[in-house]
Amino acid sequence: MPSRSTSPLLGSQAIHIPSPSASQTIHINSSTCQDISTFKEVMKEYRKLDDSVTMRLNRNLAHFRDRDRESVKQLSGNTADSQNEACAYFWSQLIVPKAGWKARTEIVQYCVDVVDKGMEQTKATFLKESLETGNEDEAVSERRKRHRNAVLYSAEVKKNQIHNELTVERIVRRRSLEAFRSRCKFFQPPLTDTEARKWWNAALSDQ
Repeated sequence: MPSRSTSPLLGSQAIHIPSPSASQTIHINSSTCQDISTFKEVMKEYRKLDDSVTMRLNRNLAHFRDRDRESVKQLSGNTADSQNEACAYFWSQLIVPKAGWKARTEIVQYCVDVVDKGMEQTKATFLKESLETGNEDEAVSERRKRHRNAVLYSAEVKKNQIHNELTVERIVRRRSLEAFRSRCKFFQPPLTDTEARKWWNAALSDQ
């Protein structure tokens, strides 16, 4: 999880389907978080894997079937192993890549921290100003108050939008999990894979 002073480094990755941004590297910093339009565009880009999860899952399963059709495994009729391997591979791609669940959650949490900290700093600045300008002209004071309220309102809206992305992520994960389990009914990450189990349990409990 990135700290408040460390911004995540991202690059998108597709599964058997080249992405236009496959070679891109995007640096997420505090400026990205403060520009809500840019932030939403970044999140839209990195949710492409989940947006097309059914198609990608079908292609992934077909890829493993085609591979095994030419292998000794297929000659022995061992298709269950192929199915299990395909499901395990796709699951790892959902959570591990730089465009996967883990990375996206880190991005959103990083930006939540950024906007929360920015909100507190803005409030502290305005409080200091109000103490220093307590005896100013009433008309000037009223204009300053309106300005402060407008700035705080805008900051609060941005904060709520960024925080809401955590909810959006949970919805996206639940939708992808449902699609995944429709094709990989008997798959469960091995107990030894703590990272995979963590995200599996989180998705099942809608966290």
